[in-house]
Amino acid sequence: MRHVISLLLENEAGALSRVSNMFSARGYNIESLTVAATEDPSMSRMTIVSIGSDDIIEQITKQLNKLVEVVKVVDLSEAAYLERELMLIKVRATGKDREETKRMADIFRGRIVDVTESTYVIELTGSATKLDSFIEAIDKSLILETVRTGVSGIGRGDRILRI
Repeated sequence: MRHVISLLLENEAGALSRVSNMFSARGYNIESLTVAATEDPSMSRMTIVSIGSDDIIEQITKQLNKLVEVVKVVDLSEAAYLERELMLIKVRATGKDREETKRMADIFRGRIVDVTESTYVIELTGSATKLDSFIEAIDKSLILETVRTGVSGIGRGDRILRI
């Protein structure tokens, strides 16, 4: 089962490395990882997507809590949460493909953020499924480059990850 784990950790050198090493040392795979400072510059928020049974995820959570830099860990997948991912995709946009590519970007609520004589860079946000669907919907031969951020997640309602 896919789990989205969110954690607060001290914003210091080596913290990311220790978290990723914990996964690697135990043979757990990280499907997606995002990290950035929070509203408190001394803290970072990390979002990790991993695949595993509830028992494996519980073990991961326990191991993360043992790391000195980790302040709090929560499995967002246990309750209602929102997740989004950002993708920038550079596509060839010449001739008849130009209008069709713009139409597809509009259908998927993407924004064209850069235009040249021969290319568009399209920005899309949404679930990983939506971004994958966009890639499936356009002609593969038009794709020049793709960059994705990975999942960012947040609990819904009163559910807050805070010290």
